[in-house]
This record gives sequence, structure tokens and C-alpha cells, in this order.
Amino acid sequence: MAERLTKATVLEPKNPNKTTALFNGKASGILHWDNVKYPHFYDLRKTIRGLFWSAHEVSMVADTKQFASLSEKERTAFLKIIGLLATLDGPQTDIASKIAAFSTDPSVKSILATIADQESEHNHSYTYVLASVTHYDNQIKAFNEGRTDPVILERNERISEVYNEFAEKPTIETALKAMVYTALLEGLFFYSGFAFFYNLARNQKMVGTSTMISYINRDELQHGRFISELFRATLAENPEYNNEQFIEWVYDQFRHSVEQETKWSRYVLDGIDGIDLDDMAGYVKYRANKMLRMLGLSEIYEGYEKNPMKWIRAYTDNFNGTKSDFFEQKSRQYTKTSDLNGFDDL
Repeated sequence: MAERLTKATVLEPKNPNKTTALFNGKASGILHWDNVKYPHFYDLRKTIRGLFWSAHEVSMVADTKQFASLSEKERTAFLKIIGLLATLDGPQTDIASKIAAFSTDPSVKSILATIADQESEHNHSYTYVLASVTHYDNQIKAFNEGRTDPVILERNERISEVYNEFAEKPTIETALKAMVYTALLEGLFFYSGFAFFYNLARNQKMVGTSTMISYINRDELQHGRFISELFRATLAENPEYNNEQFIEWVYDQFRHSVEQETKWSRYVLDGIDGIDLDDMAGYVKYRANKMLRMLGLSEIYEGYEKNPMKWIRAYTDNFNGTKSDFFEQKSRQYTKTSDLNGFDDL
């Protein structure tokens, strides 16, 4: 039976300041950034902290006037996608806090506290957007989509299972699995929704909402990077889980997630001018390959090494120099899980 994780003590002077392990280790609780187990986590923290923004900084005046002029299909997709994003981002605040509670590395706790706060602002931004463009009944309907729409319920079923399993039975294995799904959320599940809003913006529609989404997108890229690093470091500290059975479980979750995301995109984006559904399906596989490389694993979708939706790069690849300053770096190697280990350029 897998050993349960124990919650980290808040302050224990008998223990060293530098933790002995990410989970179930010993640490005093005192955080000295020049004396941490994984020094490059400081650079990750600095980048994530530099992303601070607030929903109210984005003007929604034009969007308020423009929403009614969208086609019925666009308005329906707008509300459903906001509902989905709220369903995904709401639990992210909680799961970051739960992982932090069991980590015995104070640097991890610090970074996850910032991530949890940013995820909370993401969720707030969806309320802000809807309150700006539509009436209260539509807002209630949109936020209920995540627990009533059968397509959303199906695509989120495994997320619920994995997150709730970690909450109820915290072990190294369930923590690793929760990290995999956190990476999937940050790097795959949002992207058909993001594409919808970027497509509106390139047609000069709902630019305020698109700006908000670009801030969220920028955050999620960095969150996904840190979670991937945490996953790889945790796997390196617990090599018994770096086995064929667990790695195949990860691949299976990616295959399932790609199927569900593709099904969702065809459901919600069908008939939206400017989005080719086959290109969207290819983009989902392209994103999956990227996330697998971030986790240190092999690509599983041959022929999807390049972005098939070239137009979206204008919205996802240039976040105030984030890509060139940060994402062109190579990820630290922790453990060899495949011949394609390493984080390549986004």
C-alpha cells in the first residue's frame, strides 16, 4: 500500500532550512532563496511573479456594446466557453493549495501560493467579462454549464477523479497524477477556448475579452512550466514511479484528453467562421506533444511537431518577450524517461 503523504509542519526549528525532499521530507519552514534544494525554482518564481495583473485593468466598454452584434452561434459559444474555463480554473486555485499543503519544500509552497492567487484572478475575470457583456440570468447559465452540459461533464470526468483522489488519498502517486492533470489543464484543455476568443479578436470583435484571455494564456504557460518541473523533480526523487506502468498511464491520459478536447472543440466551434475544425484537432495534438516534452516524455502524435494554426501564433507566442526570454531556454534534466527528454522551444 502506498505511503500516505503527511502535511508539512509550519515551523520546525530542528529541521534544516533546505528541505530533504519535495514531499515527506524534513524542513524547518524557513525559506532562504539562496539555500533551496532546486535553485532554478527562484527564476521560475521571479517570472511568475512578474505576470501580475488584475481583471479590472482591462476595459470592456467596446465589448459591452459589441456582444449583442455577435451572431447567435458566436454568443452561444462565448457563454459555453466561459462556462468551461470557469469550471477548469476554479479547481486550480484549490489543487495548487492542496499540493502546497503536502510539499515539504518551502520554495514550492511559495510558488504555488502565487499560482493559486493568479488562478483565483482568472476565475474572477470570467465573472468580470460576463458581468460586462450580458445580464445576470445568462451569467448564471454560463457558470452552470460546467455541471450540466453533458459534453463538458464527460470531458471533465477524469479531472474530477484524479483531483478528488489526491484530495482524499494523498500519496506520491496521486500527487504525480494530479500534476499531470494540472499540466494538461494549463497546456491543453484551455486552448480551443482560447482559439475562439483570438479568432474573434482577429476579426475586430470582443478585443477586450481577447486581451483578458491573452493574460490568462500567458499565466497558464508559466504555471504549466513550473508544474512540469515539479513533476520531473518529484519523479526523480521517487524513481520507483518512473516505470513503464506509470508512464503508460500518463500517455493514456494524454490520448484521452486529446480525444475529449477534440470532441469539445467540434461541439462548441462548429460553424464559427475563421476556425477550421481539422486544423483545431491538429493544434490540440501539437499542444499535447509540447506538454509531453515538458514532462520529459516522448511525443505520441507523429506529424504534429509544428503548429497547424499559424495565425494563432500572433496571440500565443509574443507575451511581452516571455517566449524569447524564458521559453527558449532548455528544461533542467532530472531523469531519463524517453529519448526525447527535454523542453524544446515553444
